[in-house]
Amino acid sequence: MPASSTIASQNRPQDPPPGLRPRAETAPGLLSIVCPAYNEAENIIPFHKAISKVMRRLAQPFEVVFINDGSRDGTILKMRELRSVHPNTAIVDLSRNFGKEVAVSAGLDHARGDAVVIIDADLQHPPQVIEDLIAGWREGYEVVYGQRRGREDEGFLRRATATAFYRIMNSIGRAPIPPNAGDFRLMSRKAVDAVKSLREHHRFMKGVFAWVGFPAKAVPFDVEARHAGETKWNFWKLWNFSIEGVTSHTLAPLKISTYLGLAVAALSFVYGAFVVAKAMVLGDPAPGFPTLAALVLFLGGVQLTVLGVMGEYLGRIFNETKQRPLYFTNAVEAAAVDASAADPSIAAPSAAPSDGRSVA
Repeated sequence: MPASSTIASQNRPQDPPPGLRPRAETAPGLLSIVCPAYNEAENIIPFHKAISKVMRRLAQPFEVVFINDGSRDGTILKMRELRSVHPNTAIVDLSRNFGKEVAVSAGLDHARGDAVVIIDADLQHPPQVIEDLIAGWREGYEVVYGQRRGREDEGFLRRATATAFYRIMNSIGRAPIPPNAGDFRLMSRKAVDAVKSLREHHRFMKGVFAWVGFPAKAVPFDVEARHAGETKWNFWKLWNFSIEGVTSHTLAPLKISTYLGLAVAALSFVYGAFVVAKAMVLGDPAPGFPTLAALVLFLGGVQLTVLGVMGEYLGRIFNETKQRPLYFTNAVEAAAVDASAADPSIAAPSAAPSDGRSVA
């Protein structure tokens, strides 16, 4: 199927699932904006301004939950600067860099809203799309996710690998993952509580969001250029993230290893029978060394591949059995929001920060 046809099929209007009922509320009583950040000092204040502008236009009470994922620049200072002026800003300061998947989980743990929006700090996710996400929530959907219209801004290799990743995941996984949909989404409190109940250490949030189910709707959007800074995702990190996603979301690699082993065993048996028959009919001249070397290397490669797949899963089992917390925090500074205020930027007096020992 041509790329244009694929994009069009992804973004056509969706039929609502049977039994979906619109909500009586026109908007969430309190909307939590969860924003993980790693070395995003240049983007924090512009991001907050853009979010506040949209929320003010919608007259939507909100809190912004920033997660400082072990940043080594001035990100935490910018967050605290904002909080000193806007008490509806919460800060979750992680003790080190735990990665975006855990940072998102930490934000969900501390979000108090009736609905939660997950959005990046670099402004590639347009804040104005939140209005469409809220509209989907009003229709009765528990999850409303942003789906990028295309990937023309990326190189050929990255587009090809992204397409292959989603096709592989959806062909081997039990819970389909929407293509071209990242973490940018709105979730109801029901969906957030479901996601929070899943505490595995190896987290692939796209798979977690898909696994919990619930009625979901796609909202197409165009990715904006980064406001400042550079992306933290290089090809190597994306490759490891893909492996994490496959091994966290499905057991298919183990099944494929089993089938591969059976296929190689069958081929080896057929080849062995051929060698015996040839020796009986034509005699047994000295067998060729290249053939023998090729077979040994091939079988050794298959065995090492299967052992590698098993090792990936075994390592994950090892990490899960240790039952460590997902993260530790230096401090959690809660937001203070008056949801009944006409102006969502009006908040109650700021809450005191915790002692920095909170864990999850």
